[in-house]
Amino acid sequence: MVQSVELVLDEVSEAEVHRQWRVLADVGLHSPSPAHRPHITVGVAQEIWPRLDKVLGQQTFAPLDIRLGGLLVFGARSPILVRAVVPSTDLLSLQHRLFAVIADCPGIPANLHPDAWTPHVTLARRLRPGQLQAAVDAVGSDRDYRATVVGIRRWDGDRREEWSIT
Repeated sequence: MVQSVELVLDEVSEAEVHRQWRVLADVGLHSPSPAHRPHITVGVAQEIWPRLDKVLGQQTFAPLDIRLGGLLVFGARSPILVRAVVPSTDLLSLQHRLFAVIADCPGIPANLHPDAWTPHVTLARRLRPGQLQAAVDAVGSDRDYRATVVGIRRWDGDRREEWSIT
């Protein structure tokens, strides 16, 4: 079971990420489906207890301006291509507050703990090493752009369901 707490983007930014996904799909690379919503994951656990949704919803939240930056690659055997989210004090503070709510849940990966978190939006997954250059070539010339975090959602990967927290 995998569940997460995620930040969602404004419509214009979502459309730009969807455009990049289409470009990657057009060159035969595995990117999220068009039905998938671009997001920034701030916490993952095997299970996030349902009672914590109320606590998450009580966190102070206001739309947050961010910048989607350059490309990063996670992993080596099955690389994942992501667009970095340039960290700001406000973004890091929000992640710390949200993570604190779920910190006692089981199965939290070490790379999502505060001070180990790398904010990003996923562009392509399960790339074979030979595909990495094609992926970078396809979207590498895209410029940084401003985006706005407009909400917090929860995701249940087993049930493939999402619901809004704010």
